[in-house]
Amino acid sequence: MSLSHEEEDDQPKPIRRLIVLAIVLAALLGSLIAGTLTTDKSRFTPDLALDLEGGTQIILTPVTTDGSEVTSQDIREAINIIRQRVDATGVAEAEITAQGGSNIIVSLPGQPSQETLDLVRTSAVLRMRPSLTILDPAPLDAASVVSTLGPDGEGMDPATMTPDEVDAAIRQLADIDGDGELATEPVQEPANPSDQAWITEQLLYEAYTLDCTVPDTRPASETDNPNAGVVACSLEDQTKHVLGPAELDGSNLTTASSSPATNQQGVPTGGWAVNMSFDSEGAQIFADVTARLATLQYPQNAFAAVLDGNVISFATVSYTIAGGEAQISGNFNADQAAALANQLKFGSLPLQFEVQSEEQISATLGSEQLTSGLIAGVVGLLLIVLYMIWQYHALGAIAVGSILLSTGTSYLIISLLSWTMGYRLSMAGVLGIIISIGVTADSFIVYFERIRDEIRDGRSIPAAVERGWNRAKRTIIISDFVNLVAAVVLYFLTVGSVRGFAFTLGVTTLLDLFIVTMFTYPLMTLIAKTSFFGEGKRGSGMDRIKLEAAPRYRGRSLPSSSAKKPKPKKSKSMVTSDGVEIHDYELPDARFTDAGAPGFQADDSDLKPGESLAKKRARQRREARKAQQDGEDA
Repeated sequence: MSLSHEEEDDQPKPIRRLIVLAIVLAALLGSLIAGTLTTDKSRFTPDLALDLEGGTQIILTPVTTDGSEVTSQDIREAINIIRQRVDATGVAEAEITAQGGSNIIVSLPGQPSQETLDLVRTSAVLRMRPSLTILDPAPLDAASVVSTLGPDGEGMDPATMTPDEVDAAIRQLADIDGDGELATEPVQEPANPSDQAWITEQLLYEAYTLDCTVPDTRPASETDNPNAGVVACSLEDQTKHVLGPAELDGSNLTTASSSPATNQQGVPTGGWAVNMSFDSEGAQIFADVTARLATLQYPQNAFAAVLDGNVISFATVSYTIAGGEAQISGNFNADQAAALANQLKFGSLPLQFEVQSEEQISATLGSEQLTSGLIAGVVGLLLIVLYMIWQYHALGAIAVGSILLSTGTSYLIISLLSWTMGYRLSMAGVLGIIISIGVTADSFIVYFERIRDEIRDGRSIPAAVERGWNRAKRTIIISDFVNLVAAVVLYFLTVGSVRGFAFTLGVTTLLDLFIVTMFTYPLMTLIAKTSFFGEGKRGSGMDRIKLEAAPRYRGRSLPSSSAKKPKPKKSKSMVTSDGVEIHDYELPDARFTDAGAPGFQADDSDLKPGESLAKKRARQRREARKAQQDGEDA
């Protein structure tokens, strides 16, 4: 029988599915090979988590900016925000916990980057401050101080001055009114945050003594007062900025992201930028600030984005920026812009951190436990292989191949995620992979048993393969969906190693559905057309004779085939002298036939001599049947 074009189009295309699978595997392998060749490490080995590799532990002590007591709610909020920051950098399996209600312990696996360490240590309190003036990055030396003092510096020899004498000379230079005290308040009321009156004698002293050629080690309390001017260093060009009080902070930010820089018309200008969106209050304040700055001269027409005492962006303003959307641009590359966006988009912490200690820690489990887990997985895999071969014979090879393909692909995907997303394999993740072997085997068993059921119903093997798939795929999809829902719930409601287990379980569950759809089913469709499998020969696993044979045990309600069946009870009958057959149910009992029996009943009407009532009725039935037979013979 030949198929029409329409019928042929409805037939499955197993080759197409296998080609798609081959392309996906080739792309996966190609990516890992390319990553290995272009980087300094093999991408075929995933990074390990804290419990298997160890890492860096940082102990932080939070302090409030206003000197108030740190509450447990502050600690919880700080932990949540730090965890969000670490996750945003792609570092997985980090452990962030509170210690004694006063410290926060951050444990990062492996060798975290300097950007990640800085992200954890800083409080990321963003202040937007107007620029007052710009100074050289280095502090004033003895010669500069004496030169600037002029006549007031007579008698000072820069070559012989001690550090204390230099400091005293700088204080004299900053003491404008000459009263011997460094004033901390403006001499007159500033008109706005850009007013030069914010440069007090104390601020001027700090500007003269701060060294921006080295990292700023000043405590946060000296660099983050939002209601006063500050001196801050630029991380980009090591310039020194004297800035007015803050006009916006991180609480007004709703989100931040990195993207290629564009101008006001949306045309790319080259480089990268950080896009910020403000809430309604922040949008109005930002519009008012930019409207004022646009009327001033450089450097007063600029504002600085200050993060924990450091200028991370310094931009001039030439027009009013309304609408609540702003862009920080500069000499950013893609990584720098992304790091800045990660620092900003989680808002401002209510705390600042003092680093108590930072040290390397060893693995909590180590390679021995990893080896034991892998051995357990191999043993489980071997047991499944033996069961598949014993139960399904040659058909079990398809199941074994599918399991090996699924497990191998899971490993490659985890290696790729480790490279591209920073995912780290923990002991819980290894457990998720081992469990996925059983999940994958369960899908194959459901499919194979459906095929066998169809063969028992009398269908040909190719038809049984197709119909068995139509019946099994719904069960497989529902089973995988339940596993996936459980993995998603675990991932979002837990942290740490449990989250790693949920992530691995979710990935392998999706992969199970992909493998059974793109490999097992099309391969079964192809082998069903061969003589060995298609004709159900012995050892193929689809032998019709073996499948239709009675099983060794079929349950309590069904007796075995060897049990003796009770013989049906034959009905008794007799033939009278006149040739009429009388059955046992037509024979009267003794009460109507034997005159001496108890309860004997008799009827004298129309009785022959010695005839009882029962015998009379029997005689009448015989006569009627005799007449009927004679009529039929005539």
